[in-house]
Amino acid sequence: MENDLNIPQHIAIIMDGNRRWARARGVETKEGHKAGADNLETIAKYCNKLGVKYLTVYAFSTENWKRSKEEVSALMLLLKNYLKKFSKDANKDNIKIKILGDIETLEPGLKKSIQDAVDRTKNCTGLTLNIAFNYGGRAEITHAAKIIAEKLANKEIEIKDINEDLLSKNMYTENQPDPDLLIRPGGEQRTSNFLAWQLVYSEFYFTDKYWPDFSKEDLLEAIKVFNKRNRKFGGK
Repeated sequence: MENDLNIPQHIAIIMDGNRRWARARGVETKEGHKAGADNLETIAKYCNKLGVKYLTVYAFSTENWKRSKEEVSALMLLLKNYLKKFSKDANKDNIKIKILGDIETLEPGLKKSIQDAVDRTKNCTGLTLNIAFNYGGRAEITHAAKIIAEKLANKEIEIKDINEDLLSKNMYTENQPDPDLLIRPGGEQRTSNFLAWQLVYSEFYFTDKYWPDFSKEDLLEAIKVFNKRNRKFGGK
């Protein structure tokens, strides 16, 4: 069945529903986030097996800092432990880890875990796993605009050089194709400030399943639906 499908080159996932998954089971919120992290490992390895080249997941947005101090602290610790564990397996599985977002404001221990994971897997040639952390789509565009403005001020470029290609090259996803398919579990049907620049021609797939319950079979179903779409990119 897998061999009969046109596998998207780049899949993006908003990993939604961890907290509701936990509430439905009467367990602490952190258990929902842990279940979500475990499922990311499963889905990432399966994407690698399918031949997906890029998987971009929304792990922690710039708006998530508004959550309780306890939940944010638990998420930071989870990411630190997850990166340490998964980067070892990722290296073995030939998965490259890349972080999208502003990591400069994170505490030193977490920044080191991020850098270690990136360095450990930088030569892997299979799936590139983009983890969007402390990330916002509008913040990413603003970041790119500031870089271009500095180049303009330093006379490295001229106004006529500013175009879509230049913007794309200054995004966190530089040199990567835009997502073919966006998947959002959890029942919501919005992008929530995720990949605001890159999702303009992506196909969307929504499901009511919470992220920890989103299985390999669910991923295949999303890809099947994607295969039935007629992608025109603004043409006829």
